[in-house]
Amino acid sequence: MTENRILAVDDDPLLRDFLSEALNRSGCRVDSVSSGEEALEKITENDYDIILTDVRLPNMDGVEVLKRARGSLPDAQVVMITAYGTVQNAVEAMKLGAFDYLLKPLSVDEIDLVIGRALDHKRLLLENKLLRSEVKEKYGFGNIVGRTPEMDKIFELVRTIADTKATVMITGESGTGKELIAKAIHYNSSRREGPFIRVNCPALPEGLAESELFGHEKGSFTGAIRQSRGRFELADGGTLLLDEISEINLHLQGKLLRVLQEREFERVGSGIPIQVDVRIIATSNRDLKKWIRDGKFREDLFYRLNVVPIHIPPLRERKEDIPALARHFLEKYNQENNRRIAGISPKVNELFLDYSWQGNVRELENYIERAVVTAKGSVLAPRDFPSELTFGRIRKPSGQIEAGPTIHQAERELILKTLEAQEGNRTKTAEILGISTRTLRNKLHEYGLKDAGGKRDSE
Repeated sequence: MTENRILAVDDDPLLRDFLSEALNRSGCRVDSVSSGEEALEKITENDYDIILTDVRLPNMDGVEVLKRARGSLPDAQVVMITAYGTVQNAVEAMKLGAFDYLLKPLSVDEIDLVIGRALDHKRLLLENKLLRSEVKEKYGFGNIVGRTPEMDKIFELVRTIADTKATVMITGESGTGKELIAKAIHYNSSRREGPFIRVNCPALPEGLAESELFGHEKGSFTGAIRQSRGRFELADGGTLLLDEISEINLHLQGKLLRVLQEREFERVGSGIPIQVDVRIIATSNRDLKKWIRDGKFREDLFYRLNVVPIHIPPLRERKEDIPALARHFLEKYNQENNRRIAGISPKVNELFLDYSWQGNVRELENYIERAVVTAKGSVLAPRDFPSELTFGRIRKPSGQIEAGPTIHQAERELILKTLEAQEGNRTKTAEILGISTRTLRNKLHEYGLKDAGGKRDSE
């Protein structure tokens, strides 16, 4: 375990000795000095977890030590030592960033309590900083898979607009990665240290949607037992994602339009306007222009949201990305599940390229996760995937059966291709074709293919 380092600053030698003895007993390494000037020298030479300084020091007081320390050691926690008459100075120091203060005369128990809390606080800050760094890396452009010209244009646009305040509307089918693009915008902007708040609009409870977005005052409606902040307030200084915004009702759309226009809102039950600094990103899997024509979505709200439009094409329109996405998900779920699947067989990649992917990238990810968890071999093969993947392939006539053959020829080719895709497994082949294994055997015998596939019904 790393030893915690503490700098104690006080012009009273007896108090310095007392602090050193108390902190050494708790397992900390302590340096002690008698002045602010000596403290600054120590700070430039060493990395301290906590700086414990008296408010009153000769020449340079403890508040000045605090200010200088914040510049040199921003992660160090500063605790002020004060007498009863200078408590106000310590409180002012806390407004400048001090963690807490200790009141003279000091006790060992109080020192242990405050120092323990300060160390826990620093640990949480460092963990949060690491988490933010990992999140930023996760949502960096290099980790969003997609190399088709359409996706390259989207990435370039995201880079361009990420650090602006412009409202963004992201459209695309379910599962295309709209939220991923929204997070890439947030975590590649100067708002990355601020909150990213997602509102799942279809899940907003009926009658409480306005409260969820804008908050409410105590007693403003039945059940409002305390004041509550809404999502807009929680997102102050960051980004608010209105996911599937088409699903909110027209009344709430009007309220939202006013917020976007005025840049302020009121909690339910309050007449006091609240201003927040929030960047709005909205997503939708609907054809909003059609919804406008049908009277389901406000045209004025649409144009307020659609300042920067981003449309993500469905996976079936960018199939060049499928192999890279599949490898990405394979690596991800190998790591998460402590598996060592080496790769994906060429036959699986063929199935992927022929499949329609109605669920888009999310469907592909689900297939890969399931296969990684359940696979018996070292390479993902067709047997590791559910039958609908192959069924989705053979349903599509293009590239499978050309126009013109006889019914007999088409049936023969369909059976052979399905049997091949299932690696000769007749039970799975019969299931996909919607026939019994006995009928399949008869058909193979009829076509002179009774030994085709090599695997029997029991396999």
